[in-house]
Amino acid sequence: MKNNNFIIVGSSGGIGTQLVADLAKNNRLLLGYHNEKPNDRLPNTISAPVDARSFDSVASLIELGKSEFEKIDGIVSLPGSVILKPAHLVTEDEFNSTIEINLKSAFAIVRASGKFLTDSSIVLMSTAVTNLGLSNHELIVSAKAGIEAMVRSASVSYSRKSLRFNAIAPGLVDTPLTKKITGNPAALEISKKMHILNRIGKPKDISNMIEFLINPNNNWITGQTFRVDGGLSSTKQT
Repeated sequence: MKNNNFIIVGSSGGIGTQLVADLAKNNRLLLGYHNEKPNDRLPNTISAPVDARSFDSVASLIELGKSEFEKIDGIVSLPGSVILKPAHLVTEDEFNSTIEINLKSAFAIVRASGKFLTDSSIVLMSTAVTNLGLSNHELIVSAKAGIEAMVRSASVSYSRKSLRFNAIAPGLVDTPLTKKITGNPAALEISKKMHILNRIGKPKDISNMIEFLINPNNNWITGQTFRVDGGLSSTKQT
């Protein structure tokens, strides 16, 4: 895949860093970041601050992308958070923060894409756990399930503009966001056994699927959630 223009929001995380490395050599990238500025010394790469929880900030980033590249072939929205605790222990601040970081940021991308873009692929992030019932996940699935429903609706609303909306629902992936789990040997072993392939995911596993979905050649895919989860949501050991 070469000579395309992409915007990546949340490009400093584990999956974002991998995706940027995979795309930067042959494509032009605008990297939206919040706290940590990404490596924009890579070829064909520029960066700009964005508050993914703000409609206006996200819209400004998309407008910047259009002014820099004219045509935007795809947008990837990667902001996320992980708070695992039973619902009765979740504070109102934790609830509001989780909804803003996960669901509102995704909605802001859909909103700006629908307003400014045509013929583009938009990829949002869910979680494989929306397809399961796992303890202490009430907070995160309440946000991520909304994203899966949103891609279905948006794919209809903006089909006339040739905008394609899809979500990726990973299993547990080894990133800085999941260090509380992956950094605990006992928890890590339990997590490995929950995945039929007996390993947790790597950022490259998710980057591969993102690349597939934003490739303009794959432009007959929309309204779908792809579970890239080592079998977590669909299989079990017998």
